Amino acid sequence: MRLLSDEDVRALHAKYAPTQEAFDLVHSHCETVWRIAEQLLDRREFGVDTELDAELVRVGCLLHDIGVYRLYDADGGFDHAGYIRHGILGYEILADEGFPEAVCRFCSHHTGVGLTRADVRKQGLPLPVADYLAETVEEELVMYADKFHSKSDPPRFVPADEFARHVRRFGDEKVTAFEEMCGRFGVPDLAAVDSGTAPS
Repeated sequence: MRLLSDEDVRALHAKYAPTQEAFDLVHSHCETVWRIAEQLLDRREFGVDTELDAELVRVGCLLHDIGVYRLYDADGGFDHAGYIRHGILGYEILADEGFPEAVCRFCSHHTGVGLTRADVRKQGLPLPVADYLAETVEEELVMYADKFHSKSDPPRFVPADEFARHVRRFGDEKVTAFEEMCGRFGVPDLAAVDSGTAPS
């Protein structure tokens, strides 16, 4: 049973997107993250079958970045400095829309490879001091799939080794966490995702 149809997801993005450009960027990124996660689910390399809710993963992927829309101002300017807040902003949007906690958490618990309260304090992040870590396999898979696609200009796929180099600046433990996810879920075939074909 589907939690949300593709049309419902699209309508929710359209409701909060301040411009067509913002909609195109965020909605297409979320769809790409779902295609990545779907490929990993299809492989089932990580030994999780009955315990994983694939529909929850789908909805988590499709809504995880909805808070990005709240970083745009009335003139279309974007708050790059406040980007780290997009997760908690998305959580607020989905909570206000009446979504259950299990769905709202995909927004606030997908940043990097997880943020701890120590990270928030040490980096002086503009977030309530708390742990923002994946606690379920579904949350971890959405977080992981998100690492392989960037909303940069232009949007692009990010190979595993590139993300590992990027996250190293936050500590070797972050690289270790990412490498553990690579081992657990497998590394996606980004060329296949980009072309819309199944992995060979």
